[in-house]
Amino acid sequence: MKASDQKRLLREMIFYRRFEERSFEAYMERKIGGFLHLYSGQEAVATGVLEQARVGHDYVITGYRDHVHAIKAGAPAREVMAELFGKETGSSRGRGGSMHIFDPTVNFMGGYALVGQPFPLAAGLALAAKHQGTDQIAICFLGDGANNQGTFHETMNMASVWKLPVLFVCENNLYAIGTRIDRSTAVVDQYKRVCGYDMPSSQHDGQDLDAVMESAKGAIDHVRGGNGPYFIEYLTYRYRGHSMSDAAAYRSAEEVEEWSKRDPIEVYAKKLKKAKVVTDDEIREMEKGIDDELENDIIKFAEESPEPRVEDLNKYVLDDDPDPRWIGPLASNGK
Repeated sequence: MKASDQKRLLREMIFYRRFEERSFEAYMERKIGGFLHLYSGQEAVATGVLEQARVGHDYVITGYRDHVHAIKAGAPAREVMAELFGKETGSSRGRGGSMHIFDPTVNFMGGYALVGQPFPLAAGLALAAKHQGTDQIAICFLGDGANNQGTFHETMNMASVWKLPVLFVCENNLYAIGTRIDRSTAVVDQYKRVCGYDMPSSQHDGQDLDAVMESAKGAIDHVRGGNGPYFIEYLTYRYRGHSMSDAAAYRSAEEVEEWSKRDPIEVYAKKLKKAKVVTDDEIREMEKGIDDELENDIIKFAEESPEPRVEDLNKYVLDDDPDPRWIGPLASNGK
């Protein structure tokens, strides 16, 4: 990989971390309401997997910890932030909020609040691509806790029987809300759970961006090559609680500290510094530029954007609206 691409990927992960932490601050300032589920600590997974995908071409779908996936898939960061702020310029026009980022103009088919909901939708997207004869694949991100839903097993069976072009990406952060995986799941290694559906699978380090990209490439090539679905599991960790209402008191300080030693950003930065691809000064410049972008463009855009109008309360409820193309780049180009 070129040094310029390595620097870009490092900057992306730092940006995602700062985006999430700035969202946390805005929530505490009561500028963001409702639910907010942060991705801090898991950045290498979405970054690495989607780096190997065809962004804007392949379908991407996930659960409600969805901000980073949406941005990496091509949704404008300022529109994602505006959606968190509940503004008309948001990716879902302020109607969905944090858990329902949606931008089909880049084939990001949404974050979903119902646990397990993305599974059958991903299968449907993959089935559509197969019927249409395209080389598109569906990439479904899921958490370890969602795998105990009935939709998981139904979808794995269907995807395998029909040989659908779908990649299931399990981000195993060890906790389903506040319940540790070994307290709720008989088989803690999630990649083993699909053996009953004759689906190839593997498990990898979700804190190492290079390991994620290498394994994701093989899995994506398998799916795009017409070989049916693939299930890939990444062992990762979220630094904050399940949501803003969760203080994560169920986790020991020792556990958090141990995982923090393998922070995905630090792991990748250390590699690049050792290879003389980047210096500490350059990283500090990246961070400064990101903070400036967040504060003077992204947050500013969200704060200054208009609220949805009360008279538009029923708009977009039915599909008879004269202007159904209500999401995507419209907010970015001033229309």
